[in-house]
Amino acid sequence: MPEEKKSGGMTVREAGRKGGQKVRDERGHAFYEAIGRKGGETVRDQRGHEFYEEIGHKGGQKVKELIAAGKKRAAEVAAAALKAPAKEGGEEGK
Repeated sequence: MPEEKKSGGMTVREAGRKGGQKVRDERGHAFYEAIGRKGGETVRDQRGHEFYEEIGHKGGQKVKELIAAGKKRAAEVAAAALKAPAKEGGEEGK
């Protein structure tokens, strides 16, 4: 999706990046820590402990699926390597 140039000759993405860099330079790392902490406290107060249990479980399930998929893929690659005929006479790389 092409980005449209605004009257200043800058895309919305470029303007956002420039603004983000300015905030970073002016306010520093502590600013992001503070707003993250405030946001986390708000979520905790609104949703409670059970919310964190639920999203933790979902994240754990996703990791479990990714590990299983990686193991399956590794087994497929190993099986394919065993079935492939070995090249003779050092003709590898040709």
